[in-house]
Amino acid sequence: MPERAVGIALLGGGVVGSGVIKILADQRELLRRRTGLTFDIRHVVVRDPKKHAELHASLPITTDAAKAIDDPKVEIVVELIGGTTTAGEWIERAIKHGKPVVTANKSLLAARGAELFTLAKKHNTAIAFEASCGGGIPIIDALSKGLIANRIDALVGIVNGTCNVILTRMTRNGWSYAKALEEAQKAGFAEADPSLDVSGRDAAQKLALLASLAFNARVVESDIHVEGVDKIQPADINFAGELGYVIKLLAIAERAPQGSGFRVQGSAARNSLNPEPSSSLTSMSSVVSSLRAEGRTLNPLYLRVHPTLVHKDDVLAEVSGSFNAISVYGHALGHALFYGRGAGQMPTASAVVADLVSVALGTTPLAFKQLQIFPDATSPADVLPIEELQSRYYIRLMARDVPGVMAEVTEALGRDKISLSAVLQRESDEGQYVPVVITTHMANEGAMRQALKAIDSLKTIQPPSVCLRIIDQPREFGGG
Repeated sequence: MPERAVGIALLGGGVVGSGVIKILADQRELLRRRTGLTFDIRHVVVRDPKKHAELHASLPITTDAAKAIDDPKVEIVVELIGGTTTAGEWIERAIKHGKPVVTANKSLLAARGAELFTLAKKHNTAIAFEASCGGGIPIIDALSKGLIANRIDALVGIVNGTCNVILTRMTRNGWSYAKALEEAQKAGFAEADPSLDVSGRDAAQKLALLASLAFNARVVESDIHVEGVDKIQPADINFAGELGYVIKLLAIAERAPQGSGFRVQGSAARNSLNPEPSSSLTSMSSVVSSLRAEGRTLNPLYLRVHPTLVHKDDVLAEVSGSFNAISVYGHALGHALFYGRGAGQMPTASAVVADLVSVALGTTPLAFKQLQIFPDATSPADVLPIEELQSRYYIRLMARDVPGVMAEVTEALGRDKISLSAVLQRESDEGQYVPVVITTHMANEGAMRQALKAIDSLKTIQPPSVCLRIIDQPREFGGG
């Protein structure tokens, strides 16, 4: 096999960058035997060289990104600094030089993916981004290659390790959200400023990339209804457990009408990225008719990130700590589960190096040029309003223990055609406020919001009530 050296400019020498350096050094001979390639790191661009003394002394550390990118001996640029400003400028520079880019930057691609992909094709080069979603899990490769023959009907995943660590520790240890977050920060699972993770936005950015590939539609972060984990209370985790569920932060993309063999849910709280819903609900049929009238390709999707009750028998319920898992439902394959480390130095570096190999071998550039699945080549997603979803719900009320309260609650739910499937209530002294937990049969999202508003206005209810959605098991795991 003819051997070839490939020059690399590594932008960023932090956690993931140092992991890439380690793999390329430790596995140099293995990579050479398997691929016929050796990777030479010609530049490592950092902001402050003094902070990177741990890097190998022989590495060419620099602060001059432009010089590193422009070096004619650099064939591939690896961007690992994150963010959407400087990283975007450096990626553009590399692309305009016709150099392929490997990146883990889901924030940048979620915001400017179509623009950067268009620019890359204009300059006859490519962008590889396996490490942007799922850490070391090869989900981008699966969606763009391995599952290319499938019509994807749904994608449901745990894609944020920080939130999964927090929820796992709240569930297992009985901790409050604040304590679980503090411990996650001490252990290095959460940033000093965890807002991107705990708000659900990190998961939404990843879902935007995954859904774009899965559904051949251009999805951006603002298309996605987002709720975080920062309002989750131990009481709801405990009650969910008594009912046979665990609470997980799920990223869900589903084709409508549903064809995946399972039911997924709507939401009870508003997303700061989305406007408040209109008081007059738009019917599914009118949305579809409107899309057709506009002449748009009909590919209506539900897109959301939110805490969800997952049955303990569901495989996603077993995903704990910093692990990620993504369920994909294809018309031919059925259900496939992609599971592994969703973050961390070496898992993410593993994905970066895999992209390096694919780019250097020419596999990624050819696919990038030929496949019409990337956001520059697809139409904007037809996103259905969150109010149209059909869902089962978990509701926790603080109700005064006096006669007639449940009659008032059930009347409010009944007016919006919401039926109860179970009620859980603790004994108490008469007149006290006590938690009452209700689960419902399938109901309309907009109707549930109206019913909750009516319930919280009752004099016997202490608002605000808690409402979470329940996800039903895929049929493969339903015992049938």
